[in-house]
Amino acid sequence: MDTLKKIGLSDWFQSHIDQNKLATHELARVVSVHKDSFMISNGKQEVFAELSGNLHYSVESATDLPTIGDWVYADFYDDDKHAIIHGLLPRKTLLKRKTAGKLVEFQLIAANIDTAFIVQSANENFNLSRLERYLVMINQSGITPVILLSKSDLLPQSEIEELTTSILTTYPEITVIAFSNETRENLDKVRDLLISGSTYCLLGSSGVGKTTLLNSILGSTKLVTQTVSKKQSKGRHTTTSRELLQLENGAMIIDTPGMRELGNMSVDSGLDETFSEIIELMQHCKFSNCSHTKEKGCSILAALATDELSEQRYKNYQKMKSESAFNDMSYSDKRKKDKDFGKMIKTTLKNKKR
Repeated sequence: MDTLKKIGLSDWFQSHIDQNKLATHELARVVSVHKDSFMISNGKQEVFAELSGNLHYSVESATDLPTIGDWVYADFYDDDKHAIIHGLLPRKTLLKRKTAGKLVEFQLIAANIDTAFIVQSANENFNLSRLERYLVMINQSGITPVILLSKSDLLPQSEIEELTTSILTTYPEITVIAFSNETRENLDKVRDLLISGSTYCLLGSSGVGKTTLLNSILGSTKLVTQTVSKKQSKGRHTTTSRELLQLENGAMIIDTPGMRELGNMSVDSGLDETFSEIIELMQHCKFSNCSHTKEKGCSILAALATDELSEQRYKNYQKMKSESAFNDMSYSDKRKKDKDFGKMIKTTLKNKKR
């Protein structure tokens, strides 16, 4: 177990181990995912792995499949050169989003993350609405968020302080650090947040400096970076897959591909935590069924009239809540169709055997 503890096997996971499964399989952690293949680590080495036939055909949705950061039950073969994954341990946390485009399905980002770093560059890339979407996703997962403002060397210190203050005014309990990969300003503060045995991930758009930051933390240029388009100030995709890396101090960190689209599903608690002041205002409306559109005694309308509540922030809350409700409804319909189709297939096969 000592070797597994070095890659994040905490007391929480040990308390959730199925001893019957452990009697026939070994524990390992998923350290990278490439479509249908995986790399898992037993704390000593990384091994190529694939799903057992039973696991592959028993999954009902994408959330049942292993993702990076997961702990799994596996069998190792050929002197630990190949492995088969037979099952997953319960997850402590799970980062997921709606798949990009019209598909209504979950896409897994990473599992068993302790802290998520949201990286936005302090110049043109900074976008409050996008930041709020990341916070909803992270808060829904029960993960601790940290906001990192990259490229602080491109703005006067007064503007950096103003931006930091505006974020802390809305989210006073969240750590906000402005840093620069060029001047190396405050990189030591970022490193100080990384604790041995804990797992972290970097989230943000392409070109905000996630991979460069990770290289700075690693003290190498192990990961390839690309320049940002000067014309559009947009990043180019550098990270195309997820990989869990272990730092010298024992902390583990995952770089993730930039997300151009960030849709959320099933995020009621995440919305409530991210927009807590709006939820609090709603409790003081005169009518319990207040629609917050024209009623007398509406605390939301009163706060909007006095600028106590930002109109843009309230619009963002309404938009995300509507999107989540629509996606959840569509997802439920899709799951019902999938289950009905599965039942039909089973019935057909059963009748054929008669």
